[in-house]
Amino acid sequence: MTMPPLALTQGDPAGVGPDITLAAWENRAALNLAPFLYIGDIDVLAARAKMLGRDVALREADPTRAATIFADALPVLPIAAGATVTAGQADSQTARGTIGAIETAVALTMRGETAAVVTNPIAKSVLYEAGFAFPGHTEFLADLAQRATGRPVLPVMLLAGPKLRAVPVTIHIALSAVPAALTSELIIDTCRITHADLRDRFGIAAPRLAVSGLNPHAGENGTMGREDDDIIRPAIAALQAEGIDARGPLPADTMFHEAARATYDVAICMYHDQALIPAKALGFDDSVNATLGLPFIRTSPDHGTAFSLAGTGQAKPDSLIAALKLAGTLATTSKKEG
Repeated sequence: MTMPPLALTQGDPAGVGPDITLAAWENRAALNLAPFLYIGDIDVLAARAKMLGRDVALREADPTRAATIFADALPVLPIAAGATVTAGQADSQTARGTIGAIETAVALTMRGETAAVVTNPIAKSVLYEAGFAFPGHTEFLADLAQRATGRPVLPVMLLAGPKLRAVPVTIHIALSAVPAALTSELIIDTCRITHADLRDRFGIAAPRLAVSGLNPHAGENGTMGREDDDIIRPAIAALQAEGIDARGPLPADTMFHEAARATYDVAICMYHDQALIPAKALGFDDSVNATLGLPFIRTSPDHGTAFSLAGTGQAKPDSLIAALKLAGTLATTSKKEG
């Protein structure tokens, strides 16, 4: 049975999403990319192609036709941007189209009409101006999944690159709010989801989890904070009792050099930057943001909208290409049911 196409959302239409989509499609044969269906404004995509001097054929399509035309044209499921789009100039009037593209991609994938969701970057500040109520993509996708299934969903952000996989336990919150938000239960749930998806979707039979501390030197026996001993250490003990290979809490400043990385399959970190700084430093152009714990596969480039690069021809498609490749691989090999 032929795999359905991947669903690729437009992201913010004034950002680099259209640019890198065009570049990815142009390299489809050389990179052996799985067919994807672009969900967004076809006129914006055409205008961006003209601006960049890219001779890309665009054709309106639905999921049933996308794969058959992919070799000759970039298939597009049209959703109007909602306003005239100028490359590099954010506009909150386009928020409805951006959100609609995400909702459509999730609905198609939940119905099995597309194989996975790949999301181009959004500008959260633009969406907030239009009343968007979620901290980011990850939380919105979890809400859509919960509404579709009626089951609670804990989304887990994974940054996956060739040199490092890293998961932040707390995500889009202020650093000052992390200690209060961090609980043993949250660490346990995050690690369980990570372990299950690495096993069932990524094909790692016995995932090894390295769990960071929160404080410098993992608290230095309580002299630099009690969270490491009172919250993180009990969570690791509970995971080990379940048969999950988790160790720590480890000092974060010694977790990411080459020899250390060879001892684990994923780093579980306590807050956003503790995970994303090493992930991006080790693989800025080829790391992928994947959301674990969802009833569908979702990947995304690990960079933002880069408004200053939109329409200039300088935006690199590498991370989007990596996201498309990973989504295609996971859709083909995953043993996990939605």
